[in-house]
Amino acid sequence: MDIQQVVQSITMGSRIAEDERDDLSTYFVETENWRKVYDGEADVIFAPKGGGKSAIYSMLMSREDEFFDRGILLATAENPSGGTAFAEVETAPPTSEAEFVGLWKIYFLTIIAQKLAAYEVKSDSAERLLVKLSDAGLLPPSAAPRRQMVRAALDYVKSLFQPESIETTMTVDPASGVPVIIPKITFTEPTTKERQGGALFVDELFDLCQEALDEARTSMWILLDRLDIAFADSPELEANALRALFRVYRDLEPRSKVHLKIFLRSDIWEAITKPGFREASHITRDLRIDWNENTLLRLAVQRLLRSADLQAKYGVDRETVLADIDRQKNFFYQVFPPQIDQGSKKPSTLDWCLSRTADGTGQNAPRELIHLLSETRNSQLNRFETGQAAPEGNAAFDRQAFKEALPTVSEARLRQTLYAEQPTLRPYVERLEGQKARQNATSLASLWGVPDSEAKRIAEDLVLIGFFEPRFGDYWVPFMYRPALEMVQGSAEGVTTAGEG
Repeated sequence: MDIQQVVQSITMGSRIAEDERDDLSTYFVETENWRKVYDGEADVIFAPKGGGKSAIYSMLMSREDEFFDRGILLATAENPSGGTAFAEVETAPPTSEAEFVGLWKIYFLTIIAQKLAAYEVKSDSAERLLVKLSDAGLLPPSAAPRRQMVRAALDYVKSLFQPESIETTMTVDPASGVPVIIPKITFTEPTTKERQGGALFVDELFDLCQEALDEARTSMWILLDRLDIAFADSPELEANALRALFRVYRDLEPRSKVHLKIFLRSDIWEAITKPGFREASHITRDLRIDWNENTLLRLAVQRLLRSADLQAKYGVDRETVLADIDRQKNFFYQVFPPQIDQGSKKPSTLDWCLSRTADGTGQNAPRELIHLLSETRNSQLNRFETGQAAPEGNAAFDRQAFKEALPTVSEARLRQTLYAEQPTLRPYVERLEGQKARQNATSLASLWGVPDSEAKRIAEDLVLIGFFEPRFGDYWVPFMYRPALEMVQGSAEGVTTAGEG
């Protein structure tokens, strides 16, 4: 088999976990972070965009039967792909954080009830829970989609916070003759009359969940992922929704049988806690997914080794290579050239890849590395097909293939991520096209046509989202964004050159 056929056999996989659920298990890296989530030691999982949280989420769901055998029922609160279940919330959002708390609680109750009914959990507590939700019009059909359940929860919560649309029991006070509204479920401790009318505090329904699950000798994990798209069109709505979610998490924490498992982008967490968020200090069962050179190397090698042809060409065994970090490095540099830019002071190929896929925070995420290697494969195949020189030595890839791949990765990151998620900052980024990579507040003020103080404020916003890297009091655009913006290495006019790079 010639080298072109070997490269054709390589598939690095999708850079988006949701797009490769069926194949993910074949190259998923079971890290210590995975073990902590799998063993139930972590409830809140933070990661940068493309940092692997959705991969862990997908792997959890792929092992649903395994969890069932462990006495754990898994349920998703968001659609794993496609449109968000919370679309209706964006069109008619709760008007306060308290309403959002109510929405989350009712929604989670309906998820638990649907699961208990599906598994035919029989007990007095389970029956009381299902009857109470049914009386309130909140017991979902077995096949009800998440979007429909969110809509029902939203309507119920609005009926209590906006009484003009309320649908509850109405009685007449015998002493005064005044009509008395009796809600089925309340979000504060019910009054005596409300209790006499059958009202139950929403947290008491979670007590019924706890009892029902305890009697069934099981527990339930409710998984929440894709929260970055659920309320993406409104930062204010997103902040209200997520702050309320973490308040609900705190309220449910004492119940040992009901667990929320929240997968959230770390930049979104930073944004919602920046103005101050008291509950943040009480979240202790959390973990942050961080990637380093060794874990990213293993990720790349594990995906390369999916190719039996590649293993055969280099005479390696998948399990033997993956068992030793030095073997992983040796294999990586058998497949790829030692350097992209040649010279004693130039970085190794892996370091070059990591420096070109890091954002302004210095973080590397698997998504961009996978994208770069996938595009490098495509570029190398194009080089074979157009009759260009074969790779040097025994390598499968030419160094030029990496350079040809980088602009595509840069363009995708800029347009599909930064521009899509930060439309208000896009005009300022676009004005940097063709400019020098190193700027300061004064040069940016001139470029953007704003005062220095305003330029500094905008620049700090760009630092927060990883577009700028602050260094030596100036602002540097990382390599990842430079090709798409056709930026030139060096300093803008008037910027001192100390620490130039």
